[in-house]
Amino acid sequence: MADALQVENIYKKVTLRLIPFLFICYLAAYLDRVNVGFAKLQMLSDLKFSETVYGLGAGIFFIGYFLFEVPSNILLEKIGPRVWIARIMITWGVLSSCMMFVSSETSYYILRFFLGVAEAGFFPGIILYLTYWYPQDRRGRIVALFMTAIAFSGVVGGPLSGWIMERFSGMYGLAGWKWLFLLEGLPSVILGVATFLYLDDTVLKAKWLSAEEKSYLQSRLDADAVSKVELPIAKIFTDARVWLFSGIYFFIVMGLYGIGFWLPNIIKAAGVTDVFHNGLLSAIPYFVAAVAMVLVGKNSDRTGERHWHMIILTLVGAAGFWLSSVFSNNIVIALLGITIAAVGVLSSIALSWSLPTAYLAGSAAAAGIAMINSIGNLSGFVSPFIVGWIKDATGSLSGGLYFLAASIAMGGVLVLCTKLLKPAKV
Repeated sequence: MADALQVENIYKKVTLRLIPFLFICYLAAYLDRVNVGFAKLQMLSDLKFSETVYGLGAGIFFIGYFLFEVPSNILLEKIGPRVWIARIMITWGVLSSCMMFVSSETSYYILRFFLGVAEAGFFPGIILYLTYWYPQDRRGRIVALFMTAIAFSGVVGGPLSGWIMERFSGMYGLAGWKWLFLLEGLPSVILGVATFLYLDDTVLKAKWLSAEEKSYLQSRLDADAVSKVELPIAKIFTDARVWLFSGIYFFIVMGLYGIGFWLPNIIKAAGVTDVFHNGLLSAIPYFVAAVAMVLVGKNSDRTGERHWHMIILTLVGAAGFWLSSVFSNNIVIALLGITIAAVGVLSSIALSWSLPTAYLAGSAAAAGIAMINSIGNLSGFVSPFIVGWIKDATGSLSGGLYFLAASIAMGGVLVLCTKLLKPAKV
């Protein structure tokens, strides 16, 4: 039907329609998830919380997230992405804004837990949604492009969060951290309504595509599905390869939340005490990582190779954490180390989704992607809690950074295991 130029134009049309909007939605989601890292700079002293309390509350989000992730993704497949993603965004936006009412350890834990429940299913839902539009040989760069929202949440979120806390502090008698939760939560509600009005569930329902374009896109997806495994949902939980994918994601995401929750403290420990300057410096690792993610994803699609790309990236990430720990008192080298870690962590996370989405199809994909993401994001509970505990016990972040380096290196070991595993029998 189409020559190479026509094909590229069709996918460019799809990408311009979907990715910028999904990018903005994920940017809002990630800001609402990790802005507690900036709120911490004021909230802990105001509420008399210890580092351990902060770490436990930051991480308890992922317990709610874990419990409701698989059911949420199965419902998304049944109800449709447009309605279900809109529901997720509206409820998490409301709960994120309600974080301004935290006044005790109990209220902190409860709101963080229900914020996790509300957001469960968003990220794996989008990963699943992208498989409704793009074949496997295009998914590396597309997922990386979408996931640069994590990096840009750092580029935008750091300076924005610092500015809000400094500019609005004391206005109408509210602390800066309360304004932070309120002003960064409301956009998600607005985007939730926009999602319902803007997204199309599948290629065949897209009114902005011609009949010929729909036919071509669907034929590519149908051809792609032939090589996938259509497992019963119950067997997802006993499939060795799915468990390996889950382990890979768990250990790599450990590093992601180590950066997300502790980067402001790493910079502060190196001598930068002004919250706005802290936010500006926090943007640097994310900006560099955003560029690296897209370049790595594009190269992986071009070569068709996934495993060695990821193994090398995990080693790069581990080296970055090690460097920032050894030179924790030197702001230049510490920031360089975290930048290297961010490149390794974020690029390997984006690429990691090329493995399960090439393996699973149908309801198995919905449940499997959700399972991998939910288990992986349990590291969002483990990582801040353990790093916070190490910091309380030692008075330094260095031990926690060594822990994060070991975690992401372990992710690389598991990637190697999936490469050595015999192909599944379909």
